[in-house]
Amino acid sequence: MSQQLWDIAEVANYLQVTVATVYGWRTKKYGPKGRRVGKHIRWDPDEVRAWFQAQPAEVA
Repeated sequence: MSQQLWDIAEVANYLQVTVATVYGWRTKKYGPKGRRVGKHIRWDPDEVRAWFQAQPAEVA
């Protein structure tokens, strides 16, 4: 981990989805994995980027 951890708003902003979408993904065990820090959930930016890159590209 080379950077400051992201909160849910930063993850949603990077992925260009709503915070509610990220929360929904968590309940379905989908999306980048967050870790609990006290009562908060935080994400490693490198892991979020890696998760995004691993998603299949949409073919139009």
